[in-house]
This record gives sequence, C-alpha cells and structure tokens, in this order.
Amino acid sequence: QVQLVESGGGLVQVGGSLRLSCTASGGAFSTYAMGWFRQAPGKEREFVAAVRWSGDRTDYADSVKGRFAVSRDNAKNTVYLQMNSLKPEDTAVYYCARRRFSLSWIGVQNNYEYDYWGQGTQVTVSS
Repeated sequence: QVQLVESGGGLVQVGGSLRLSCTASGGAFSTYAMGWFRQAPGKEREFVAAVRWSGDRTDYADSVKGRFAVSRDNAKNTVYLQMNSLKPEDTAVYYCARRRFSLSWIGVQNNYEYDYWGQGTQVTVSS
C-alpha cells in the first residue's frame, strides 16, 4: 500500500515562500508521475503542478506559473513544491498524489488519473 506524507505547510505573509515536501513509501515511486493539488474551503480540488517520473518535464496550472516550481528526488522518494510570491488565493490544503499508471503523462491535470493521495498540508497566506 502506497503512503504519501506531505509536510512544510504553514502560515505565511503575502509575498512569502514555502516549500512543501511529499515522501512516498510502500510502493514504486521513480516510474510514476507525481502531482500536487489543492482545495480551498467551499471549492473543488484543483490541479496545481505535476512532474514526470524522470523529473524532466513539468506542468502547472495557469494560476501558479512563474511562482511555483515542482521537482523530485527519486533517491529520496520525495517530490517538492516550491511556492514563491504567495497570494491570499493560494490558501488551501495541498495534497500530493501518485498517478494511477506508471510511465503515463497524458491527462496529468485530471485528479481521477491519480489513485494514491496524501493527507494534505494546510497553507495559509495572510494579507
């Protein structure tokens, strides 16, 4: 059973930065794309960023392009989300997820393409 554990969330002021981490255990990691999603109160879960299994390709939601950077370290079974220039609208619970199929990149923004999810970490941006 794959387990994903996020960390690094917290309270930050507008314009500040945070780095989220997600460490995987109990299953394969290096052959799966990984995604980050977020859910704000009263809103649906939305795609934030994804990184291919090799780390050589990434994808971002328009709302975070140029501010967020996703990366991974397969030796540590960990994926990261560096968040800069944070805005109040970035406030949400952030989740990492593993793709349903290995070596698959199609539909990377669709949450139904992921089958393992972390418990989430809260990010709050205060103005």
